[in-house]
Amino acid sequence: MLDAVTPESVGISGERLQRVSAWLQEQVDGGRVAGCSVLVARRGHTALAEAVGLAEIETGKPFGLDTIVRIYSMTKAVTTVAAMMLYEEGCFQLDDPVSAYLPEFKDTPVWRGGDHPLTDVEAQQTPMTVRHLMTHTSGLTYGFMQTNVVDAAYRDADIEFPGTASTLAELVQRVAGLPLLCQPGSQWNYSVSTDVLGRLVEVWSGQSLDAFFRQRITEPLGMSDTAFHVAAGSAERLGALYVPKSGGDLSSVATTASPEEVAQRGGLRLRESAASSRFLQPTELCSGGGGLTGTIGDYARFCQMLLNGGQYDGERLLGRKTVEHMRKNHLPDNRDMAAMGQPVWSETSYDGIGFGLGWAVVIDPVKANIVTSEGEHHWGGAASTFFWLDPAEELFTVFFTQLMPSSTYPIRRELRTCVYQSLID
Repeated sequence: MLDAVTPESVGISGERLQRVSAWLQEQVDGGRVAGCSVLVARRGHTALAEAVGLAEIETGKPFGLDTIVRIYSMTKAVTTVAAMMLYEEGCFQLDDPVSAYLPEFKDTPVWRGGDHPLTDVEAQQTPMTVRHLMTHTSGLTYGFMQTNVVDAAYRDADIEFPGTASTLAELVQRVAGLPLLCQPGSQWNYSVSTDVLGRLVEVWSGQSLDAFFRQRITEPLGMSDTAFHVAAGSAERLGALYVPKSGGDLSSVATTASPEEVAQRGGLRLRESAASSRFLQPTELCSGGGGLTGTIGDYARFCQMLLNGGQYDGERLLGRKTVEHMRKNHLPDNRDMAAMGQPVWSETSYDGIGFGLGWAVVIDPVKANIVTSEGEHHWGGAASTFFWLDPAEELFTVFFTQLMPSSTYPIRRELRTCVYQSLID
């Protein structure tokens, strides 16, 4: 955990920061979540680190700052950092075709879209590149989307990340055997792209993704509780996973619920207990897109490394210019995600929000309808975890809970407001 200081010493009002604490308690008291935690840091120090509620309702286990959670898609930022570390070592260029390293993608066809059947395909007009994977413009998709024949084919082929049915290499081979949703570079579509990127990390490094993370990222940064499975000695700290009694279908993550729908969520029901979680067992399928578990203190170290321009506590993972490049909007012509085919993701509108290498990037706060800074970058996980980094304010925030899907409540927008209103210089 970063050193804790008084909020005022880092330009935050302690009185106003109490609104964050009150909001945190409201999430539990209102039955939105069983338990949750937040860490707000500025200028290299922790201004607030607090946890409330229960990690598991059924056993009465409290939710603490040492609670281990499934961070799901917050894994994507870690995987992209791993890839960019190898980029700095000269292993690839961003515009390299993916097929140069994974030949199975060379002849992957592209579905023609619309009402066409899955068999109605055409060749790739331009090859899928490494940058396409990092920006989710590769033409790949997720099986849980349930919007077209391509993601239906993913479900039929049992393409699931994370999972235990096969190795990462084997599952990526199956992904390459199905048509792309669209031409590479033409649309933004949330997808298994970062899982494919994780496989490339293995190819470039000659190590398993698990070993690379451990040796090159988590151990150097002191992220001792972050891994693809929970160690036996830490199993009692894993939280349970919940869904709302109404509206807990993961396929709803790409929609925004109305106030009436939110009011009808109706409390919580257990989706996965801590004792029965698959994350208690080692896996051969290390998902770079969603496979990590960890604590809020661990992820804070990762965030501070990025905010520091690639180094933390004497360990440098990336060069400053590389991190700055990752923070830029990499969508064509500086477009936002709404203009690239994805107007809403999770509970968030993506007008005014582009995509960098591994995370979303705010390019127009006014258009995005959020109080934040231009250049703020962020991402979250399916169980409503979330982080954002604001270089202009030397600020980052991490929020942990275990509620799926992340679209259940507008948690992320509400938390942003609470944090930013506390800044006083």
